[in-house]
Amino acid sequence: IGNTVLHILVLQPNKMFACHMYSLILSYDRNKEGPGSLELIPNNEGLTPFKLAGVEGNTVMFQYLMQKRKHNLWSFGPLTTVLYDLTEIDSWAEDQSFLELIVSTKKREARQILDLTPVKELVSLKWNMYGRPYFCFLALFYILYMVCFTMCCVYRPLKPRTGNKTSSRDNTIYVQKMLQESYMTYEDELRLVGELITVIGAAVILILEIPDILRVGAAKYFGQTILGGPFHIIVITYACMILVTMVMRLTSTTGEVVPMSFVLMLGWCNVMYVAQGFQMLGPFTIMIQKMIFGDLMRFCWLMAVVILGFASAFYIIFQTENPEKLGQFYNYPMSLFTTFELFLTIIDGPANYDVDLPFMYSVVYFAFAIIATLLMLNLLIAMMGDTHWRVAHERDELWRAQVVATTVMLERKLPRCLWPRSGICGREYGLGDRWYLRVEDRTDPNKHKMMRYTEAFKAQDRDSYDKGLEKLEINRDILYKKELSALSLSRSTSRTSSHRGWEILRRNT
Repeated sequence: IGNTVLHILVLQPNKMFACHMYSLILSYDRNKEGPGSLELIPNNEGLTPFKLAGVEGNTVMFQYLMQKRKHNLWSFGPLTTVLYDLTEIDSWAEDQSFLELIVSTKKREARQILDLTPVKELVSLKWNMYGRPYFCFLALFYILYMVCFTMCCVYRPLKPRTGNKTSSRDNTIYVQKMLQESYMTYEDELRLVGELITVIGAAVILILEIPDILRVGAAKYFGQTILGGPFHIIVITYACMILVTMVMRLTSTTGEVVPMSFVLMLGWCNVMYVAQGFQMLGPFTIMIQKMIFGDLMRFCWLMAVVILGFASAFYIIFQTENPEKLGQFYNYPMSLFTTFELFLTIIDGPANYDVDLPFMYSVVYFAFAIIATLLMLNLLIAMMGDTHWRVAHERDELWRAQVVATTVMLERKLPRCLWPRSGICGREYGLGDRWYLRVEDRTDPNKHKMMRYTEAFKAQDRDSYDKGLEKLEINRDILYKKELSALSLSRSTSRTSSHRGWEILRRNT
């Protein structure tokens, strides 16, 4: 019952009342420090009161709980060294990481905890000591891996075509080699090494991604932008396409160019995920994800309807015409592609002035230009501008949360020998087996002195103003004008004394 009450208090809107009641209930807890403490009992979702405060973005309760966990090590003048208990905060030995819970929640208030002590210092320590070097190394390794795979695709085994052309539009001069003919020369063996590296890399990607999907859940793993959801979809699809290409090569199945082209596109697009570790490029990857999965996805449905309708109309109009004179709409797939190019104004309207064009082509193209180019395309630009304005205010905050998610991901996947635990063991200071983070806090005495001066000046202005109001009420009917001028003089005098005080303060500082 006590643990349930603690969880309810974390969700209370009255933060100060909740803190006082929280402290009162814990005062009756018999096992304050043991494993049976009320603060360490999780709810049905596996969240302790401390983790629940982080997920809900309750910064007041979080700071209150952290104040209870800190230990002042020593103090000398304005410097104070504090040890913060990292229990439930550090993700090193936690199955359900506190940092991962914060970045994966949908509440924006929870991300404000990343700027509070000691979370800010812990994340900065992890990222600067281990996260950034490892991530840069993995980024370089991935780019070299993609260069290797690209070269294998460029120099894939091809041979000249010996068969006859099936039509006048057939332009194929090379075909794919059979498996027995693909690995005969020294260049082929060198390409084989690159292909083996590519297949091994795809298998490693699947081995690393599948356990996280099973642990977190597919909806949360792929749906969270901060956790890199869309890029996880890209990299898993990339690995699967690599294996499909390998099977087609081993079985000598023609058409490997289809999965191979998809793999090249997805693999190089995933470089944007690598760019998130750099402050210069990271916020822009967040903005691109927001635009693609926000405005662009909704707009693509409308664009598909318009393109489908007008492409069908163009195909019907040119179905009876000679494709050699105007071949942009000679079959239905080409009509769809040409209409898509017209929609994005990549090409102009196809025309051949040596032949007569159908009259309905001019009418349909006029309507298409008005609806697609002038209306829908400018609507998309306006929508993206609005999204850019909204995301620009929080892109740095989202990028910092993404850095936290990347740090937690690297900490989970790298071996323990490459990522030691952060902080100081409490046994060095007689605090048990818990781990602590040492933070130095500097108190500026001039800041407190300035605040006292400011409060004194405000009180002086407030007293002068109250005295003037009292005089005005007493003599309202008798000396209204006279007292009003006196009030103005009094306020101007106080304002002058306040100004003089601020000048003294400015010179001293």
